[in-house]
Amino acid sequence: MTSDPPDRLTRTALDHRIEIAVGRSVEELRQHRDGGLLDAPHAALADAHRDLVTAERDVGFYRFRLARLASSDLPVDQALFARIDRTLDQLAQAARRRDAKQITAAAALEPIEARAPRQVPRQIPTKDVAALLAIAQGGKLHEHLLTHRLAVATPTRTRISYAQLQRLEANGFVERDSSHPVQAGQPVTLTDAGRAVLTIPRRAGAPGTAPALAPPAFPAVSRPRR
Repeated sequence: MTSDPPDRLTRTALDHRIEIAVGRSVEELRQHRDGGLLDAPHAALADAHRDLVTAERDVGFYRFRLARLASSDLPVDQALFARIDRTLDQLAQAARRRDAKQITAAAALEPIEARAPRQVPRQIPTKDVAALLAIAQGGKLHEHLLTHRLAVATPTRTRISYAQLQRLEANGFVERDSSHPVQAGQPVTLTDAGRAVLTIPRRAGAPGTAPALAPPAFPAVSRPRR
C-alpha cells in the first residue's frame, strides 16, 4: 500500500455535522483530544472520528487502485480480471468497515448535538432558500460516474452542491434516504424545520446575507486547582 495522505486531507460525511455541533474544526477537535482537554463525550467523538478517517482513507486507496487497474496499459487477460475482482472485494470490505465506523461516530455525535440544540435562524441566505424551494419539488443526491463528485439534482434543474447539502443537513433543514445508493440517487426531502423556514417572512436586507449565529460552546475538562 502506498503512503497514506495526512488525516487532515481526508474528509468524511460527518465532518460538517461535527464542526457545527462542537463549534470547531475536526482538526482542532483532534488537537484538543491529544492535549487531554476534552470531556468524556467529546473525547469519545474524537476517537470515533479518528477511526472513521482511517476507514475512509482505506476506501479511497482501494478505489484509486481499481481506477488505475481499469485505466492502465496492462494486458486485458485473466490475470487482470483476477486483480480487478480482488480489488473490488477489498473495496467492498473497506466500505463496510467505513460504514460501521460512521455509525459509531454518529452515535457518539448525537448526545453532543442534543446538548446544544440548534435554533432555526429567522433568516437564512437567499441561496439556501432557493435550494430548499428546489428540494421541496423533489431532489436526489447523485454521484457522477467519472468525477465521483456529489450533487443534488432537482426537477427545476437547480443543482445543489454537496457542501451546501451538508450545510442544510447540519441545520436540520433537509434529510436524505441513505438506504439508496448515491449512484442510483438518494432522495433528499425537507424536514419540518426546513418547511418552517420557507414560511418565515423575510426581511429586506442585503441579498444573500443572514444574521450570524454564535457557535456553540466547546466543553473542556476542568483542571483541578493546585
